[in-house]
Amino acid sequence: MPRNRNTFSSLAAWRRRVLARAVQGGWRWVQETGSVTAEHPGRLRFRRLGAGTRLAFPQGTVFGERWIEIGECCIVAEQVTLTAGMLPGLDLGPDTVLTLGDGVVLGRGSHVIADARVTIGSDTYCGPYVYITSTNHSYDDPDEPVGRQWPRSEPVTIGPGCWLGTGAVILPGARLGRNVVVAAGAVVRGEVPDHSVVAGAPAKVVRGWDPEKGWQPPLRTPAPVPIPEHVTAAQLAALAAWEAGRAGSSDAVPS
Repeated sequence: MPRNRNTFSSLAAWRRRVLARAVQGGWRWVQETGSVTAEHPGRLRFRRLGAGTRLAFPQGTVFGERWIEIGECCIVAEQVTLTAGMLPGLDLGPDTVLTLGDGVVLGRGSHVIADARVTIGSDTYCGPYVYITSTNHSYDDPDEPVGRQWPRSEPVTIGPGCWLGTGAVILPGARLGRNVVVAAGAVVRGEVPDHSVVAGAPAKVVRGWDPEKGWQPPLRTPAPVPIPEHVTAAQLAALAAWEAGRAGSSDAVPS
């Protein structure tokens, strides 16, 4: 009896492995086929979709594509919302409403809502679940439900080279300079100067760059050492393999 039970357990495990591989392989095929690129835009017709850009599958809510420009080599992760206008089907005029520069990265589950103009500069990276909006609810009338009151809209500008941490919120009228770091969970409004680090809700500048003194207050961790230019990819791979083998041999301590 134990032998039969072991046989059935082994067969069930084998079937599970086969099924898991089939499902995972099928899902990879679906993701690849469902992704949006300039060569394969599917149903989405953006005003511009640059070469090398990919919108991962499944996409979030996307509408107003005629007023959305996306630059080259951008990465838009799964479940990212990109909208121009308050509702689908509106005529927003001749001008672009939402612009993503070259090399922009939008993390999984992020939202970019552009009722007024929103511009995200090149090489700006956003962590997961970042929320960027040019529209906010108003609550002027104390007798009317907030959701029924006409919202306020102001343009949003995010300069090139910024980093927006997980869960950051960029409110209407925000103007971020170049190479700004927004801490995770920060809520940003107003103007943020170049080379600043902001944190909190509402966000405040907690560190800035001085041309003479450097970062103020000073950084608490040393700067990373860059990889020398003469090092090749093959050499890096060989070094990684050597370090992995060294770690494995150190784990095998004789008893």
